[in-house]
Amino acid sequence: MTAPNPAIPTVPLLINGEWVESTSKVWRNVINPATQEVLARVPFATKEEVAQAVSAAQRAFKTWRKTPIGARARIFLKLQQLIRENMADLAATLTAEQGKTLVDAEGDVFRGLEVVEHAANIGTLQMGEFAQNVAGGVDTYSVLQPLGVCAGITPFNFPAMIPLWMFPMAIACGNTFVLKPSEQDPLVTEKLVRLALQAGVPAGVLNVVHGGEDVVNALCDHPDIKAISFVGSTRVGTHVYQRATLSGKRAQCMMGAKNHAVVLPDANKEQALNQLLGAGFGAAGQRCMAASVAVLVGEAQAWLPELVQKARQLSVGAGKDNPDLGPLVSCAARERVLAMVEQGVEEGATLALDGRSIEVDGYPDGNFVGPTILSDVKPGMAVYDEEIFGPVLVVVNAATLDEAIALVNANPNGNGTALFTQSGAAARKFQEDIDVGQVGINVPIPVPVPLFSFTGSRGSKLGDLGPFGKQVVLFYTQTQTITQRWFADAASVGQVNTTINLK
Repeated sequence: MTAPNPAIPTVPLLINGEWVESTSKVWRNVINPATQEVLARVPFATKEEVAQAVSAAQRAFKTWRKTPIGARARIFLKLQQLIRENMADLAATLTAEQGKTLVDAEGDVFRGLEVVEHAANIGTLQMGEFAQNVAGGVDTYSVLQPLGVCAGITPFNFPAMIPLWMFPMAIACGNTFVLKPSEQDPLVTEKLVRLALQAGVPAGVLNVVHGGEDVVNALCDHPDIKAISFVGSTRVGTHVYQRATLSGKRAQCMMGAKNHAVVLPDANKEQALNQLLGAGFGAAGQRCMAASVAVLVGEAQAWLPELVQKARQLSVGAGKDNPDLGPLVSCAARERVLAMVEQGVEEGATLALDGRSIEVDGYPDGNFVGPTILSDVKPGMAVYDEEIFGPVLVVVNAATLDEAIALVNANPNGNGTALFTQSGAAARKFQEDIDVGQVGINVPIPVPVPLFSFTGSRGSKLGDLGPFGKQVVLFYTQTQTITQRWFADAASVGQVNTTINLK
């Protein structure tokens, strides 16, 4: 933490439609991970500033909840247009502060854009139900009402996509929102929020605060916040879920993972290896849906040398130069990955490909780690049991598909898994027997489009309802059921019914 420097731009808070300078005395540098250049300073908002943001959202909810569906939908039609028009600038900002390649940064924005487009369809997504004559002259109908003030806490690895998973659907449902982006890369999130205001989101409907643990706790504890959405580490997500639910809030927490990609010997080798490397090393492995464990089954174990050779050919560099891999987000992240690789070797893994000492011309200070492959890995090793969150692929062997399925199911995490095969029977058996929320068949990162919901499971998720899709509409609304009767003039005259029957 450092004191503010007037020569470096500061990241503002958004409270009641106004961008305001924080009065905080605690600030953090936003650093380009390829160069260590300080891009901006972000404040850790004060308790009073968080309270002001929530208060603004609470006031705005009174009118926003009654805004016609069409008016809400048109805002998101406009927002998706603005995002498309500003795609190059958004991607460049994301790459500068997070490190991922420009092409991947555009993908980050685009996957969020898909949710914005889905939010524009809120009129059909938020429809209730109606039944006529459930009893004599009695009709019952239900409506999905907004909850009130909701909050979102987003991670560093997808600073565009995950905020767009959260606030558009929450706001489209008639709620107001307080967003806390990652303090490591808040600049692209700020630009997206500015576009949302330009699209017509009214003052107070969307607010932004920055900070760390104190701000997270303040959001979890505030009595006017009704629901919290979180994406990030298991440690923090578990804390958020327990603290938020203890104070009576709804919570959905998408957390850590250890995603297995099972490769059968009948798979198309070229396609399987290429997909595996892309899913394992893309974004420098900093994806909660990264395929970080390759399970080579039977004769596919002989493919390891070719996997290593392909990985060796991947390029590493600054994201703006569009290599295959960019840097890790911070020096601390790099040091953790290096330490875990060292621990893996000490525990008996074979270092089939070592990317630890890679150097990138022109970027001597970048947080680079090259593609790294550890083979002969077994459960119980730290590199298998823990999420590395770097460009490290661990390779585990299995004799049969049944053995591979048992391995995956024994792992406590359940974000995603994949099977590479050309056998429909094997694919169906895998899908039916596997205990993981998101399954890919020849698709290594099976994150669904927004027509469906993100459905991570077990140790990777707390809360019943996932982000985007139909589930998130239920998360951001409460069902109100109305039973009504309009009496005919002579109905029930002179009668008193003391039973529970509707007569």
